[in-house]
Amino acid sequence: MKKRIFISLPVADVAAATAFYAAIGCTREPAFSNDGAASMVWSDSITFNLLSRDVYRSLTPKPPADARTAGGPLFALALASRDAVDAFAAAALAAGGREVHGAEDEGFMYSRGVEDPDGHGFGPFWMDPNAHAAMSAAAEPATAA
Repeated sequence: MKKRIFISLPVADVAAATAFYAAIGCTREPAFSNDGAASMVWSDSITFNLLSRDVYRSLTPKPPADARTAGGPLFALALASRDAVDAFAAAALAAGGREVHGAEDEGFMYSRGVEDPDGHGFGPFWMDPNAHAAMSAAAEPATAA
């Protein structure tokens, strides 16, 4: 079995969260979805499990954090282009998300910051593969000849 990650997130409204995650490019997996949970596939290795607070509580004795008022994980999602980053942010905002920060252009990397309606943070970004390769090569120690 290849390595995969399933990220379980507590949400206030499973249907509303499902609509948001569909808008940012996820596909609902019906076999693992019901009224209390939605399995939303981002890629062949990443799935967001959107869980009602009751379902979430069945997985851990800890109370679910309110991501709108408490810090939590931030999900950096690599995308294919700057336009894809902007399209992701626009879709997130149109689906009820909140902008955390506008475009940040570092030259070799471009990013935005958004939150889903429950406050879970996303940092869609694009990195120039040529600039990244050059930075990696420059960071390698020189070898003696």
